[in-house]
Amino acid sequence: MRYRTAFFIALGTTVLLAGALVILWLDTQGMRSRILRAPNQALASSPNAPMPSNSAVQAPEPSPSAEPKLVPITLTPQRMQSIGVKTGVVEYKQVHDEIRTTGNVEPDEKRLAEVQVRFAGWIQKVYVDTTFQKVSKGQPLLTIYSPELVATENEYLLARQNREFLAKSTVPGVASGAGNLLSSATERLKQWGVPEREIEELEQSGKAKRELEIDSPVSGFITERNAFPNMYVQPGTKLYFVADLSAVWVYAQVFQNDLGRIRVGDAASITVDSYPGRTFPGRVSFIWPQIDQATRTAKVRLEIPNPEMKLSLGMFVSVKLNAELGRQLVIPATGVFQSGTRQIAFVDHGGGYFEPREIESGARAGDDFVVMNGLKAGEHIVTSANFLIDSESQLQAAMGSFAPPPPGAGAASAMNAPQGRVSLDYSSNPPTPKSGTNTFRVKLTSPDGMPITGAQVTVTFFMPAMPAMGMAAMRTVATLNEKGGGIYEGPGQVQMGGNWQVTVLATKNGQTIAQKQFNVTAEGGMQ
Repeated sequence: MRYRTAFFIALGTTVLLAGALVILWLDTQGMRSRILRAPNQALASSPNAPMPSNSAVQAPEPSPSAEPKLVPITLTPQRMQSIGVKTGVVEYKQVHDEIRTTGNVEPDEKRLAEVQVRFAGWIQKVYVDTTFQKVSKGQPLLTIYSPELVATENEYLLARQNREFLAKSTVPGVASGAGNLLSSATERLKQWGVPEREIEELEQSGKAKRELEIDSPVSGFITERNAFPNMYVQPGTKLYFVADLSAVWVYAQVFQNDLGRIRVGDAASITVDSYPGRTFPGRVSFIWPQIDQATRTAKVRLEIPNPEMKLSLGMFVSVKLNAELGRQLVIPATGVFQSGTRQIAFVDHGGGYFEPREIESGARAGDDFVVMNGLKAGEHIVTSANFLIDSESQLQAAMGSFAPPPPGAGAASAMNAPQGRVSLDYSSNPPTPKSGTNTFRVKLTSPDGMPITGAQVTVTFFMPAMPAMGMAAMRTVATLNEKGGGIYEGPGQVQMGGNWQVTVLATKNGQTIAQKQFNVTAEGGMQ
């Protein structure tokens, strides 16, 4: 009996423990199910949240970035003066472009001369024995002894004597044969390059010279010398190179994007630090039809007169090429504002009214840009304070508070000047705006102190986007009602506490009569 009682007690305890374990397992599974459902419920509670897939919740792809929107703006004379607005004219001009690069001085290949002999022999005396020695045309360079040359000179003298002796012969063909022999010897001396003065001296003296002088064929500088005393030379041996440096070449390196603006015959000039303030003029004579693949440049050859021998071979020089681009529509270079991937020009319509316009510019020519598209001759554009005007235009576009005068409004546009013209007084209740509903109050007074009625007044609160915090831009507009006596009042919502950009805009008959912009810090949290 005792054993049976113990058995039933143990059995009941086991059943109770098993039941507790089952209840605990079921509770754990329910909690897990609630945890898994929580993200989906949170996503479903947001109307803008994307639906999750079966595998994972995919984040929305970011929208492609776009250029900031720009709108026309109006500025008061005081504002234009304070930010330094200046304008320029779009006009047609004869455009001269300047391309600046560097180069090196090299000899003019058309003014190089090579000194060599046409017969074999031994050099006896060397008169010009240093490289870069200056020589004149006809100046003796060396003397040479050649057995062949001496033999030919003796033949010449013998033929000359025979011609004189046989000239009176009555035998047919004898006199003419002697003359032909003399002509043949003379021609051989000339073919060997013997100067005329040597032949004349040979004829006058009647004696063959053992040594022959070799003269310089041109005036210039000895750039290479291979002539030494007692050296044996054969026909074709290069003894000297003579360079005439009264004109030189300069090889300049020009980038391939500038080649289209250069033509053969264009004016050029060079400067060198050896002669500060001095310019050496020249012309483009050749453009290489090959691009260096490493530097993406092409060689351009310039011909530079050098009568004073100021330019030395190998000099490093600065090059300026003057490219003629013809008559083009141009604007000042400072009038082109690079806004992202766009080029913007702000067109001045007068009366402080500026219109942003996308343009396409071409090559830069000095202080100007060639205009390909977007502007026409006679228009005025902003050339200073472009960045500030661009910022103002972007702000007005973002706030949506722009109310421009119609094109050509002229004097009507000038009314858009609250400072010094229409007085605008703003206040709110409470004085410091708070998150939620506020009351805004504006009073408009004319320059003569009279209240302005019949106007449309809006108060715009704008807060830029804060991507780092996942917040989009916020904007609310409150339209005020006229209460009489130039007073306008109405409620408006402020979505959250923080720093807001406020624009108060008053218009009448479609024209802006007063505008005020300032920052306020609202109290409270998010609604």
